[in-house]
Amino acid sequence: MNYWKYRLCTDSTTAEVLLAYLAEAPFDSFQETDEGLDAYLPDAQGNREIAEALLGDLQQEFSFDWEAQFLPAQNWNAIWEANFPPVVIEDFCAVRAPFHAPIAGVVYDLVIEPKMAFGTGHHETTWMCLRALRDLPCAGARLLDFGCGSGVLAILAARLGAAEVVAVDIEEESFRSTAENSAANGVAEQVRVYWGDLSAVPEGVFDGILANINRNVILASLPDLHQRLRAGGWLLISGILLSDADIVGATARQAGFLLKRRDERGTWLCLLFQKA
Repeated sequence: MNYWKYRLCTDSTTAEVLLAYLAEAPFDSFQETDEGLDAYLPDAQGNREIAEALLGDLQQEFSFDWEAQFLPAQNWNAIWEANFPPVVIEDFCAVRAPFHAPIAGVVYDLVIEPKMAFGTGHHETTWMCLRALRDLPCAGARLLDFGCGSGVLAILAARLGAAEVVAVDIEEESFRSTAENSAANGVAEQVRVYWGDLSAVPEGVFDGILANINRNVILASLPDLHQRLRAGGWLLISGILLSDADIVGATARQAGFLLKRRDERGTWLCLLFQKA
């Protein structure tokens, strides 16, 4: 597929905020740089108009410059391979690509094919969610990974002993990546993958829910996620900035959740709630 690379020049704090907004547009991958942020847009009809209208709106609120560069179709996996060092989270788990050697000294060694689906452990939000799973009751549980991306959270939850993990994502690439990565990590029988939004998930309640998406999707989904949890069940959310803490916390309380834990990494938040 051909792509457009949008190079956004700004400070690191603004780049983090812009990433959160642009993740809701047709952009499907991002890379933080010393100059700010590179955002990659599939060359499909209408995408440039949507993306550039959004960039124009954002320039009314934030200070940044941008330029676009056309990238003809190429071996994206080879490019990812050159920029995908393993991620090691203490002695708990590691996330690596198939072309890396196994990581010694960790309990869980996860293999994720670095494609365009979000979730390689490099971003602060994924890192925090992976670390948080260490302390959550996954063994024997029925869990939901809402916005599964590469499937890395669902896979770790399954490795931690979850009886079943239902994974869903609105992006077809994420649907495929989660299925492929689950098989590669030996948990295909535990992870059931669906393509679509929350309505694509079969009826039933869960012991715990993972939602590493973005603020707007989380805010809109909190009432439905509350209904999908059993009494006393847990909800782990990320993909939200420190500046979003108040609105997310207030909306979660209104939906019937109690805040149990708050983690920060960089300018990002990871929040653990319990259904009252």
